[in-house]
Amino acid sequence: MGDSSDSVTGTTDGQAEVLARHSRFLITAAARAPSVHNTQPWRFLVGPGAVELWTDPRRKLRSDPSGREMLISCGAALFGLRLAIRSLGYLPVTELLPDPARLRLVARVRAGAAAPPGVLERQMLDAVPHRHTHRGPFAPGPLPPMLLAGLQHDALAEGATLALVTGGLAYDRLERIAIAAARRGNLSPRARADIRRWTRTRADMARDGIPATALATNTGRPAGRLPQRDFDLGRGIARLPSGGAPPAATAVLLTVGDRRADWLRAGQALYRLLLHAASQQVFASLHTQPLQDAATRKLISSQLALPGHPQILLQLGPATTESPTPRRPPGEPR
Repeated sequence: MGDSSDSVTGTTDGQAEVLARHSRFLITAAARAPSVHNTQPWRFLVGPGAVELWTDPRRKLRSDPSGREMLISCGAALFGLRLAIRSLGYLPVTELLPDPARLRLVARVRAGAAAPPGVLERQMLDAVPHRHTHRGPFAPGPLPPMLLAGLQHDALAEGATLALVTGGLAYDRLERIAIAAARRGNLSPRARADIRRWTRTRADMARDGIPATALATNTGRPAGRLPQRDFDLGRGIARLPSGGAPPAATAVLLTVGDRRADWLRAGQALYRLLLHAASQQVFASLHTQPLQDAATRKLISSQLALPGHPQILLQLGPATTESPTPRRPPGEPR
């Protein structure tokens, strides 16, 4: 999808003006990206000729001390910004981590050469409003033909790898590790505090966090479904039913390295493939809890013989579209 490199080329005054004129649209589109607990841990600054993406550490989870999940979330927002620039008819030109002295500045994006968006890019743009992290039941049925191959191409295009978990033994190993990690996470005071801070009751009008309508009741786990994080914590606020068909596919999103730039690339790859899937009414359940611990990520890589560092676990399947989680409007005070 155009430029995902770390290089910069010049841009005309007219192209710079385009970004300023459409800044509200660009930020709104980018902010539809997925983020851990819907924390939306980003800030956008529109300057002369470029849009800057900054982290907002006040929105970092207590259970994410390294900021890995925060940067994956910001990487997703970066892809959303790039896609929005494509919708305006320009190739995005991206500087990743442009200033080592300012660690909160994670990317600077300019409008490059004029080029109309392609067919898949238009389909992904159309999917932005209804793409959502899927915590409810999956519908029965296979994935569309060639979709998984397309999602793997999406990951490669963003400098990551989407490894499919096929075969009983590989899935059994992953499931055992995920169950053990879920048990530890459910007992963690920091993780529980994060959940209480970032989950919302039906009466809560906040534009961040996970609303009750997007939380599944914890009343049993269907065969083939990895354990989901317990967001309810016995409060009775979850509104999605459990059950449903098994997911059609299980996958691990990997990066070659395990540093800040790799986490940003993982986020860009994640949002790209999620939008591609959503364009065909396929949605993903994201499992980040087992990967919060570096030792568990290493164990998953070793047990499944994966060619890289696991960043996200995904389970994909067809589903009835749910209401997307809310987003803060551009310009909202931080």
